[in-house]
Amino acid sequence: MPLRVVERVGGRTTELLDNFGDFCIFVGHTFAWLLGGLFNVKHWRLLLPQFYEVGVRSVPVVGVVGAFIGMVMAVETYATFAAIGQESRVGSVINVSVVKQIGPVLAAVMLAGRVGGALAAELGTMRVTEQIDALRVMGSDPIRYLVVPRFIACVLLTPILTAYSDVLGILGGWVIAVFSLHVPNQAYWYYSTHGGVGTWQIMEGICKAFLFGGAIALISCYKGFNSGSGASGVGRACTEGFVASFIAIIILNFIFAEASQQMYQAIYGLKSIFG
Repeated sequence: MPLRVVERVGGRTTELLDNFGDFCIFVGHTFAWLLGGLFNVKHWRLLLPQFYEVGVRSVPVVGVVGAFIGMVMAVETYATFAAIGQESRVGSVINVSVVKQIGPVLAAVMLAGRVGGALAAELGTMRVTEQIDALRVMGSDPIRYLVVPRFIACVLLTPILTAYSDVLGILGGWVIAVFSLHVPNQAYWYYSTHGGVGTWQIMEGICKAFLFGGAIALISCYKGFNSGSGASGVGRACTEGFVASFIAIIILNFIFAEASQQMYQAIYGLKSIFG
């Protein structure tokens, strides 16, 4: 029995390492075609449909999530600050949390579910119906025509959708804090701008969104390209793509937060990152 367990664990570990190696090769091919065809105007026409799918169709869900997260933050934090007589500082906590962490992460998670699932399903279906093999037979690289446009769209539009989510989250928190919880309007915005959100915090959230968008596109496209046969294989690829994208978002968020903190301290010293 112990030997069987060791064999099973070893086999699973080998399989994971093999899949990770294949993913790294897939990423390398994607970046090679990206750099090689970036200045080819003929390839730009492939971007417009992806901009619509990734950007325009994601606006409602990202906006709703962003607005309600700001409202929830206002409700949850107000009681704690009111207990110590600092309810006027609620705005700084809400806004810096939305801009730095909650906004980028939740926007990326929503995109992983909506966009990533769609990418994995679309490419998985193309693999099952042998459309990807048909591209190879015609002498076209499927990564060049199917993956690169989707990757560019996700990388460019995820920061824009994140900024949109941040704005609605801040406004949602302001509406609840000022009109429902009766926090002074002037104090809310004063402590938000002077004690919370600065250029560093805004750029930190936007920069990490580029990483999230790239991770979602690469993982989802890889899962679609390696989808199993039949409807069950495509469904499994969608599920695995979302789970892997979610894990990658959390890990990248931690790594970026640590690197950003170290960089901030190297530039500004041990001064508080809140201003």
